[in-house]
Amino acid sequence: MKQPLIVLTGPTAVGKTKASITLAKRIGGEIISADSMQVYRHMDIGSAKIRPGEMEGVPHYLVDVLEPDQEFNVVRFQSMAREAMERIRANGHIPIVVGGTGFYIQALLYDIDFTEGGEDDGLRGELEAFAREKGPSALHARLAQVDEESARAIHPNNVKRVIRALEFYHQTGEKISVHNERERQRSSPYNFRYFVLNDERSRLYQRIDRRVDQMMEEGLVEEVRRLREMGMRPGMVSMQGLGYKEILDYLEGNCSLGEAVYRIKRDTRHFAKRQITWFKREKEVIWIDKPSYDYDEKKIVEVMLSYITEGVEGICLKDYSGAPDF
Repeated sequence: MKQPLIVLTGPTAVGKTKASITLAKRIGGEIISADSMQVYRHMDIGSAKIRPGEMEGVPHYLVDVLEPDQEFNVVRFQSMAREAMERIRANGHIPIVVGGTGFYIQALLYDIDFTEGGEDDGLRGELEAFAREKGPSALHARLAQVDEESARAIHPNNVKRVIRALEFYHQTGEKISVHNERERQRSSPYNFRYFVLNDERSRLYQRIDRRVDQMMEEGLVEEVRRLREMGMRPGMVSMQGLGYKEILDYLEGNCSLGEAVYRIKRDTRHFAKRQITWFKREKEVIWIDKPSYDYDEKKIVEVMLSYITEGVEGICLKDYSGAPDF
């Protein structure tokens, strides 16, 4: 029998964190973060990291486990998440993957194989030098020439993924978009429910703007300044996160604080739009549109529970009358 796995995702700032806590309490779950920034220590404000008091006793994995100068990518996520699932099941609980990094979720859910085409240090060095000299957009243009589909899916500023796609093409002669699509057609080894929490675009954008303002009030500039003093620099994986690269730009004297904040809001809205586009391409997803449930989070969780109990074996609902008001 396939092991149960629950996924709760959606665009940034849609409200996944609070809903996931109630869901975990109702099904006896423990949470695995599918977020590329919350994995890092010392990066709390800009990543909108869940605070210990917000966890309400629900164990969380892949949060605060790496230093900001350590590499984190889809392959490492896949390995760490599998280990976390083993621990959760050993505890007699249900793994719930929560976060907005769709590529990570896809890799875990369908057990995508990334072993074909290893790293080529020589080619990688050449591409990294090209990006530094000509800029990320020029490197992205090179990808568009050989793999238009990947170029559409990968943001030009995501130099790491652009380089990986170019590496794969030069090593195998195959587009990585074709490889990934083939891998995605594999059946999942899990008995899963894949929920995408969504909201009206205008409300979502308002939430994003408010969240950025709150981050500034909570001390995002001071957080990035401390990271800079620790030796974190542009180009590091951790420093590519939204909020961090813009404030780092400000601290480096490349823009005003007002310009940095404007860019964070603008780019986060663009990121949310790309996330929604990604999830629309995924198969076997269940869309949970908040307006359809009058923004009543208890109703939303109950709907998710109804989908879970209909076909996911091995899950018993808990009596949890103390669900928080969202």
